[in-house]
Amino acid sequence: MRMGYYPGCSLLGSAREFNESVRAVCEAIDLTLEEVPDWNCCGASSAHVLNHDLALALPARILAQAEAAGLEEILAPCAACFNRLASTRATLAADPAKRQEIVELIELPYSGRVRVLNVLEVLERYRDRIEAKTVNAFRYKVACYYGCLLVRPPDVVKFDRPENPQSMDRLLATVGAKPIDWACKTECCGASFSVTRTDLVAQLGGRIVADATRRNAAAIVVACPMCQSNLDMRRPEINRQLQQEQRIPVLFITQALGLAMGIEAHRLGLQRHLVPVELPEPELEVVGDDDDEDD
Repeated sequence: MRMGYYPGCSLLGSAREFNESVRAVCEAIDLTLEEVPDWNCCGASSAHVLNHDLALALPARILAQAEAAGLEEILAPCAACFNRLASTRATLAADPAKRQEIVELIELPYSGRVRVLNVLEVLERYRDRIEAKTVNAFRYKVACYYGCLLVRPPDVVKFDRPENPQSMDRLLATVGAKPIDWACKTECCGASFSVTRTDLVAQLGGRIVADATRRNAAAIVVACPMCQSNLDMRRPEINRQLQQEQRIPVLFITQALGLAMGIEAHRLGLQRHLVPVELPEPELEVVGDDDDEDD
């Protein structure tokens, strides 16, 4: 199988381990990723608050490049990239006049036929293959953290449930994990306030880390580079906010699945984490065990 791939800026910089683990898992399930030619930044969380047309033109150019390459679908693992691409596609489909303006701006043909997928959508599509490739069941309690952008706004992303999503839970259950019931599944981590208001990120991230820890999760699992960065890189600030050291690791969904599929840790980029990925011995009794300490 062949699918377009838009890594975006984060996956080649601060989230290299996400890129590495996405590629490793896709290779293991025989999914060939074809990078969008000559791609550019999507504008992330900045362009749309500064210049509306620029915020549309940047993702539109990416989608136009994908069309020109003959791609029908593209995987955008970064939640912010996925959100910007999907939102732009929806906006231009609903407003032909604006679409024509943007086409003239980017100087490329654009029809809007390329579908944008997030990493959970793609992995769910190949869940049977992931299950068949599982050799080391990931037998841990895990906190599935979706963040803000993967499931919102629901009328645009059209993916999962906006308040209580389940796709990551199903994927991890497939490889032997036990997703916990917890309060912070779709709470905000502070996003780009990590730079300008680290104190707010420490407060928001502290709530997430504390709740997952209180419910005895062995790891927080994410599908967003910003979420992972804020909960991992800002752990010193989070620990000061909580006034105690929390060492729960924050894994990308592809890293957790990759470990279950027997992919080597270095190919999944686990050595790049700032909070060491130190998991206990597998809790074999966890799967199917209804005795939680979640209350």
